[in-house]
Amino acid sequence: MIAVSFLKSNYNRYDTIKKIDESKADLIHVDLLDGIYAGKNNLDIDELVKELSNTKKKLDIHLMVKEPLEIIKKLINLNIWAITFHLDATSKPIEIIEYVKNHNIKVGIAINPDEDIRIINSYLDLINYVLIMSVFPGRGGQEFIPKVLDKIPYLYNKKVLIGIDGGINAESIKYLKDYQIDNIISGSFICMSNDFNKQIDILKS
Repeated sequence: MIAVSFLKSNYNRYDTIKKIDESKADLIHVDLLDGIYAGKNNLDIDELVKELSNTKKKLDIHLMVKEPLEIIKKLINLNIWAITFHLDATSKPIEIIEYVKNHNIKVGIAINPDEDIRIINSYLDLINYVLIMSVFPGRGGQEFIPKVLDKIPYLYNKKVLIGIDGGINAESIKYLKDYQIDNIISGSFICMSNDFNKQIDILKS
């Protein structure tokens, strides 16, 4: 799958979401930042929920937020494929996992470039998805970090879906061809262009 992030775009957020929803993308990737764990605060939740409430495509939500459970509760009725959080951002990982799964939504853990993949060992039987960050969380347009690919084979045969997020473009996608990846997230490569479908086709080919 290709999930498209609207964090950095040539268009305003409403128009970007609409363009992704009408494109060949498989999912709309929603990066949420609190300005504490990572990046600039974009948690205007009421406005965001309104903008995302009628999407045809499912949402792939990535929370770069300290103690995200209350934010999750405000999002939970949207058309969501998965909600992903960071272990080092919460003291309540099990509570988050159980809450999301009780709403029949996939739950994932994100791994930063400098984190050991084994930090998820005690959660592997509980989660559906692992998101490998190929940039550091917080801002769009960073360069892909190839070293993170070493973490992916560890997840094979672990009964979790695998995603990769950060710096994915026409060049860096070539690094991925020999890996089993279920969800590839790309943002500025698509949303900073005038033709979303052309860029998505480049990644899918």
